[in-house]
Amino acid sequence: MKTPQYIKALLIPNGQKPNGRKIWSIDLETVWLPFLTATNITGDTQISPEALGAPLRLTYNADGTVKFTKSGRPQIKVVKELSDSVRMVRENFTATLTNYASSVINENPEAYKQQVEAARRAGEPIVKRDNENMQEAMRQAMEDAISQAEAQAETQAQTEAKGEPATAGVA
Repeated sequence: MKTPQYIKALLIPNGQKPNGRKIWSIDLETVWLPFLTATNITGDTQISPEALGAPLRLTYNADGTVKFTKSGRPQIKVVKELSDSVRMVRENFTATLTNYASSVINENPEAYKQQVEAARRAGEPIVKRDNENMQEAMRQAMEDAISQAEAQAETQAQTEAKGEPATAGVA
């Protein structure tokens, strides 16, 4: 099977790294707004000028007051019309990738099976190492927790032996 150009294009770095607000990890100002404006021009979408002109909105509480995040900043959301369009693109993109993979699997099942098996074998030592490191980290964490609990109990026992009132949970 010959790889379609649109799939090849997805695998080539383009060097662009916008730093603005992202929707689905893609920049709103430099990617989504120009794309959705273009789809309006071609008649593929009917996104309102208000949504394109003010894509970010304050979030409000039920009583109409501005909603704030835990850090004290006003909470901002992407207008529903845009987020719905992005969600549809995301779902269609995922379906396209899945369909492409299925077509390759159907046309060349043996090569696909070999590729999956080669990847599994190549990943085995990494998975084994990570499992061993995780077991060691968990063992160390348990030892540290036991040592801390023993030290806390010893401190509490010494405090009680002196006749002072013990304070629970203080290390």
